Amino acid sequence: MTTHTTARTAAQGSTHSGAHAAAPGGKPKTGRLATASMVGTTLEWYDFTVYNTMAALIFNHLFFPSFDPLTGTILAFSTYAVGYISRPIGGVIFGHLGDKLGRRWVLVVTLMLMGVTTGLMGLLPTYATAGIWSPILLVALRFVQGIALGGEWAGAVLISVEHGAPDKRGRNASWTQVGPSFGTLLATGCIGLITYMLPHEAFMDWGWRMPFIASLLLVAFGMWIRSGIDETPLFKELDQKDAKAEAPIGDVLRVYWRRLLIAGGVRIGSDVLYALVVVFTLTYVTTVLHLSSTLALTAIMIGTACNALAVPVFGALSDKIGRRPVYALGAVLGLVWAFAFFTLLDTASPAAIVTAVVVGLVIHAIMYGPQAAFVIEQFPTKVRYAGSSLAYTLAGVIGGGFAPLVIASLYRSYNSTMAVSLYVAAALLITGAAVFAARETGRGPLEE
Repeated sequence: MTTHTTARTAAQGSTHSGAHAAAPGGKPKTGRLATASMVGTTLEWYDFTVYNTMAALIFNHLFFPSFDPLTGTILAFSTYAVGYISRPIGGVIFGHLGDKLGRRWVLVVTLMLMGVTTGLMGLLPTYATAGIWSPILLVALRFVQGIALGGEWAGAVLISVEHGAPDKRGRNASWTQVGPSFGTLLATGCIGLITYMLPHEAFMDWGWRMPFIASLLLVAFGMWIRSGIDETPLFKELDQKDAKAEAPIGDVLRVYWRRLLIAGGVRIGSDVLYALVVVFTLTYVTTVLHLSSTLALTAIMIGTACNALAVPVFGALSDKIGRRPVYALGAVLGLVWAFAFFTLLDTASPAAIVTAVVVGLVIHAIMYGPQAAFVIEQFPTKVRYAGSSLAYTLAGVIGGGFAPLVIASLYRSYNSTMAVSLYVAAALLITGAAVFAARETGRGPLEE
């Protein structure tokens, strides 16, 4: 074993030997593990939801004011897509480092990058002040943020799964999946409170910056939580045996490419459904139905709260009956809801709109609960970080990254929700095919 590896292992041991993080027997406490696992995705989706909400509501005026409202919104969603396009770069960089230097090291770096870029977004000059440099800087920050996000997810899942009980991988991995709901809930609540307290002029002038800058509080909390979590036992074992992959990314692409396609394919449908229910709802309710943004935000807040409760339930259920049956159920129900969703929205009834969002997000949770365990179980320990990162980020570009842009563009081109519903259905069919092609991974041990 090389000198730098030995020194790093010793440093990791001295850094994380604090008793406050460990339960009897030297294992981290379940609550701290769950919190450390979800804090990164909470920050990730807080950041993304703040951006998505601002893109749907006001960024067409602040950063793209020379276009009509719907075109400006499409351009704002294009910068949203940039954050997804750069994710595979982060997946490659941090996927390699996660299998070479350790899961925890990557989690600290990516958390700091996410927080800094989001905080800087809150300080950006608008188009009225800086002209074309304003959207250019916005795109640049989104790009860097996407790189950080590309390395975050896999490490967050692995820190809980590789520390946790083998028969509870679905439940333990699902804590990372709860983070998006918490992040969306925090962001939506924060924006809703600010829009309620401030006059519209003040919100357009400076109030929109506050949710971005507030993300630094989540970063500080996340750094504190993760400082008490040790490196995972499975990675330590690899390190001690000097059995780590020399080129993790290359091994995934050469040896495990079929598993990569399956792990990525299962993500696409759930990502597109989420974009429909959470992101496009804001645009549709406010721009098409001409109803208040408060109604749309309230529906999303209630829906994400239900999603947060449902995700660990379906993650735990997949430990009992398998990943594939639970996932397949979500894909089938999603196909139905892709068409029923707009029927409810078009009633313009507040109760119907809330119902449409809540049911959509519970269906999303049926897939999202077992998803994290399903993805990381496709790969052996020595390339698990790299494989999971690539699957997550590449599928994210195809699914979540372009979904808001595609949905808004389809509606603008056809002036019909049917085209949107067909697009969502197609994405869910891809996920169904990937689930059908996959092996059941929920009952056996993790592959070494």
